[in-house]
Formats: sequence, C-alpha cells, structure tokens
Amino acid sequence: MSQTLKLLATEDHVDDGDPRVLQLANDADPQAIEVCLQDIDRIDLHFPKFTDGRAYSQAFLLRRRMGFKGDIRATGDVLIDQLVQMERTGFTSAVLKEGVDASAAQRQFKRFSAFYQGDAVHVAPHFADGTQGA
Repeated sequence: MSQTLKLLATEDHVDDGDPRVLQLANDADPQAIEVCLQDIDRIDLHFPKFTDGRAYSQAFLLRRRMGFKGDIRATGDVLIDQLVQMERTGFTSAVLKEGVDASAAQRQFKRFSAFYQGDAVHVAPHFADGTQGA
C-alpha cells in the first residue's frame, strides 16, 4: 500500500478563513451542505476525541457518494493508529497532535501492504483488481 495521506504538524495547519475551505462540524450531515462542492478546495473534519468516529462516515460520504475531489483533512484528536483507516475512508491529509512523532506516524503505512476489501479510494476488492499472484 502506498501512502497518499499527507501528514501535517499542528503548526503547519492554517485556518485563515479562506472561503474555499469548509469547516464541517462533526455532527453535521455532509449531504446537507448548502455550498457547491466544486467551489471548495478543502474540507476540515474534526475528531473531538479518538473514540468519536463520525468524521470517518463524513469523509466516506463526501468522497464516494458526493464525489468530492479536494482535500479532506482530519483535525483534532488524531492518533497515529487511526491514520491508515483515515486514508481508506477518504481523508487526504491529517494534522498530527502536538508532540506526535511524524516518523512513527509514517511507519503505520508500512505495516499494511494491502487490504482484501475495497474502500473509499480503491473501490475494487483485492481479488478483483487483477493483481492476484503478483
């Protein structure tokens, strides 16, 4: 599995009120967004605590059902053991919590070379992607 999730340090995450960046509350329904997603470059989804996974569902809806092509960014209580699942549900960037070692976060992606089932990014299951025996 090649990593496409961009990891950002807390100080590299800029929230400057850019109108092309949408902050979506973690209890909001993405399908109720009243702006045109084509006018949005990035959507920030928030994890208020690691046990609250509603942002995974939001990301999946935005990516697969609504066809959002821009950056979906994880913010808040982002733990390194969640990064692989974030990528699989449609996130393209994540803001690491203060003090998290970026190299430790990168190692998470090396632990999993492939997945049997499809996801938000790679829809086809492993057995149907034409790489069996490769």
